[in-house]
Formats: sequence, structure tokens, C-alpha cells
Amino acid sequence: MDAKRVDEGWKEKAEKEKEDIQTQPKTENNDKEFPQVNFNVFLSGLGIQALIALGEIENPMTNKKEQDLAQAKYLIDTLEMIKDKTKGNLTQTEDKNLEQVLFELRTKYINICK
Repeated sequence: MDAKRVDEGWKEKAEKEKEDIQTQPKTENNDKEFPQVNFNVFLSGLGIQALIALGEIENPMTNKKEQDLAQAKYLIDTLEMIKDKTKGNLTQTEDKNLEQVLFELRTKYINICK
């Protein structure tokens, strides 16, 4: 009869994760799930902030649509700077997403400012 092979490696992984959790600073947000950190999630975050500043979507703090065109311009300029600084270092998908976000935000900004 063949002996069962038991993978004990998971115990070490679980113990390491437990140690990592215990060394994290305690905050109110430790129980929240956040998306995996990557460039496209970062772009989405900045894009959403810009849409809030443009008054396109509700501000989650006030539950109202409010315009702050100076903040919107700052965020669009920030994305433009990121585009310039990351030129040649992005994947094709990341580059396309950045171009799309910039195009949409610029178009909305220009239409609002007319």
C-alpha cells in the first residue's frame, strides 16, 4: 500500500503570513480588502479622483457631485507627468490605459471649461 504524501509546506507559509500580519501596524483599515497593487489600479485611482473633481461622479465623502476644476487639472497634469516619466517602461496595455484615461479626462475637462 502506498503511503500518503502530505505537503507540510503550507504550515510554514501560514506561519510566515501570521507573523507578517502581526508585524503590520494596527489601523482601522486592516480588515478591508484592497486590490492587488499594480499600475492599472494606480491609474484607475487617479482617474476616479479626477472624475470626482470634475463633478462626473459623487464625492464619496459628501455623497454630492462637486466640481473642483483646479484639482481636476492638477490630477490630469499628474497623469501627464507620469506618462512622460514612464515612457518606454510600460507594457502595451498599461500605455494604452494611460492614454485612454488621459484622453477621456482631458476631453471632459475641456468640455466643462467651454
